[in-house]
Amino acid sequence: KRVDAGDPVAICCRGSQYADGSHGLQKDVARAVELYERAAELGSKDAHLKLGGLYLRGKDVEQDEAKAIRHLQAAAVEGDALARGLIGSFEHYSE
Repeated sequence: KRVDAGDPVAICCRGSQYADGSHGLQKDVARAVELYERAAELGSKDAHLKLGGLYLRGKDVEQDEAKAIRHLQAAAVEGDALARGLIGSFEHYSE
């Protein structure tokens, strides 16, 4: 119900369930990305963090450093310490 109501926390959580194949859902990373994108558009910093991590690692999605940094920066601006750390690590190791 909360996903249908547009709750960004619920949408992000459902995305994680698809990403992991948990709670009776079959693993579907493409669907997870769609849900994370929707939650991010609605202001979920957690969704931005999850998208940033997916694109940075390139596991189950095509690696895209530009998208990764964009999403991590969005999460960092909202105060996510892990996103800030990932950006710092990325910048350090990409030099």
